[in-house]
Amino acid sequence: MCSATCSGRGGNVAGFGDYLRAARVGAGLTMEQLAELSGVSARAISDMERGHSRAPQTRTLNALAGGLGVDAGMLREVAQGQRNSGAGRPRTCELPRLVGDFVGRTQELEFLRQMAGGEPDGPAPVVVVHGQAGLGKTSLAVRIADELAGEFPDGRFYLDLRGTDPEPMAVGEALLRLLKAMEVSPRRIAESDEERSSQLRAVLRDRRCLLVLDNAGNEAQLRPILPGDGSGFTVITSRRVLGGLEGVQRIALEPLAPGESAALLRGIAEQAALPEAGQAVDAVARLCGHLPLALRIAGTRLATRPNWSAEHLKERLADADRRLAVLEAGDLGVAAAFALSHAQLSNGARALFRRLAHVPGVDFAPPIAAVLTGESDVVDGLDELVELGLLQTEGFDRYRFHDLIRLFAEQRLRTEEAAGIRVATAKSMVDWLLETAIVAGRWFEPAYGSLPEGWTGLIPLATLDEAGDWLRDETGNWIGALRIVAADGRHQLVVDVAEAMHWYSDRTVRHAHWFEVYSLSRAAAAHLPDRHQEVTHINYLSWAATHCLRRPDLGGDIAMEGHRIAGDLGDVKEQGWALRYAGDAWRNDGQYPRALDAYREACRLADSIDDHDAYVQLRPGIAMLLSVMGRHDEAIAEAAAALREIEARPVAPRPALSARTCAYAIGARALADAGRWAEALREAEQALPMAAEFGYAGYLGELHLTMGRARAALGPAELARPDLTRAVELLAAGSFRNNEELARRTLAELDAAA
Repeated sequence: MCSATCSGRGGNVAGFGDYLRAARVGAGLTMEQLAELSGVSARAISDMERGHSRAPQTRTLNALAGGLGVDAGMLREVAQGQRNSGAGRPRTCELPRLVGDFVGRTQELEFLRQMAGGEPDGPAPVVVVHGQAGLGKTSLAVRIADELAGEFPDGRFYLDLRGTDPEPMAVGEALLRLLKAMEVSPRRIAESDEERSSQLRAVLRDRRCLLVLDNAGNEAQLRPILPGDGSGFTVITSRRVLGGLEGVQRIALEPLAPGESAALLRGIAEQAALPEAGQAVDAVARLCGHLPLALRIAGTRLATRPNWSAEHLKERLADADRRLAVLEAGDLGVAAAFALSHAQLSNGARALFRRLAHVPGVDFAPPIAAVLTGESDVVDGLDELVELGLLQTEGFDRYRFHDLIRLFAEQRLRTEEAAGIRVATAKSMVDWLLETAIVAGRWFEPAYGSLPEGWTGLIPLATLDEAGDWLRDETGNWIGALRIVAADGRHQLVVDVAEAMHWYSDRTVRHAHWFEVYSLSRAAAAHLPDRHQEVTHINYLSWAATHCLRRPDLGGDIAMEGHRIAGDLGDVKEQGWALRYAGDAWRNDGQYPRALDAYREACRLADSIDDHDAYVQLRPGIAMLLSVMGRHDEAIAEAAAALREIEARPVAPRPALSARTCAYAIGARALADAGRWAEALREAEQALPMAAEFGYAGYLGELHLTMGRARAALGPAELARPDLTRAVELLAAGSFRNNEELARRTLAELDAAA
């Protein structure tokens, strides 16, 4: 859709061709004589005089003025008037209408302004603006072309290359349109694409033009059109990355920022600008995925329905199954825009695209895609989706959908695959995720701590760190899979997954999702015949309430419910654990005497049944509580006793490491609280390697806090700063709020004394 404009200062003057002819005749020269005197070809002079070519560049004008013996400035003024007046042949390749309510893109516009300053003797700058459908790539390109009008006196030209059409514009047609728009005589335009490409580069080399090549399909379509050297500027828009183009700069366009999205809606619809509409407008912007096309359609629907409110629009968009249908207005539609990209996919990439709608989390890694497709190599398919803007990269090796494209993928899945295939595909993904989660989680359990014999998987889980990395990276996906099997009533699997997470969860205490995990497992266990599993998972839920939700009041109530059920079952072990979790809750709630009684009774129960793992973990807990209560000497003695018990009892290596690290940390803390700074520092330094091996931020933070306090007291005080700073960082990830506050307060005191 080619139409054109040339920009300048304007003015009604005689045509440049008429002026040139009159000057030549007045000088008594033929075209051939003027050509010989100026060095400009007779054919070029003929085209200029007859209006078959646009006014020439400065160097040509200077040469003509010299040959005619006239003032070059006058000749340039007449030529500029020709450009500005728009006189002559009808223009083509005109810029589209400017969007009046354009918002945002400040950084991108500034980058384009900086790139626009090309040098005549260097390569003409080219910028590719790429991204998914609906981001406003064309609007950005047209906006910068409008802003830079004064800097490109030889014209600004727009060409839609129709890259998303079934048949994109042919290279020869694109070259022909641009050459005609630049007023190259049709008789002089070459027949072959190669020659036309050379002609275009020659024209652009002598002119300061701005090209907007919109909706490019691929590199092969673009290469013959791009300028060589010159002071012009080219902006390309494409849904593809166009990674094969050399020597270009790229802007990967993103959705608008939330504030910009809201501003766009307010600029389109009066209802969105009402003071009381603020929260609803923010919600509409979020439901539109901050995508300019979606926002514009939503705003238009609101503006054309005066009886609607922003709240009403929000409610309509909240239905995910209907959202894409709501985001249609006239001939515009978000789904239709996505469909143009989807139509360009290969068959394999289409299957991958729709099946990725099964992924329960926000992002994912290639192995999940491999499970969904049954193909071992999915990287090429993922790259194809990224290239067309239907998938976004997230970090090094992860991918994610834009929210609206995910809905489009779900539509394609329902349309293109039978229900039975959808169910089977989803089940294979869920089973793989949860099987892998169990294997990874059991790396942290004392009874496992390795891969099961004969296990093979799509991901490396050969070490504790690899297991932890996978569980962290795929949190949203394995928890999403857990929700699915919980809803399907696969109760034992829910319990098995949650049980496998028991030791791993200690490493990520601050994550609130553990409360959901153990809520699901507690509910699932209630459906199983073995009620001992139920009380175990009630206890886990108590831990999550106290340490993850930071709701010790709720944690204590849940623990006592577990204690009651364990008593009914005669389960002494779980009675002890319930009292331990109740003690944790009451300690965090400031009920210290009650917590101390619970800890001691739990310790007695564990000892009575030779539950050595529980016993050695409880003893440091008692020392911690005594320290909190200010009974420092008792705490120091209790921590030392705990260390002796750890060495004396048959405890699995990992629980022993945890208990030993905790006992050292608490003992060092009690020594510091008692003012025995040198001993505290020595004890903490001794425990630091153990804490690093165990990998829990809370232990490390506690030790750095003690070392920082000790160094501040022993002097020089500045030696304490690194430890205190590190303590603040680490304790922010744990559940011990008092320790974090103490670290911040000590660091602040150090700053104040500096």
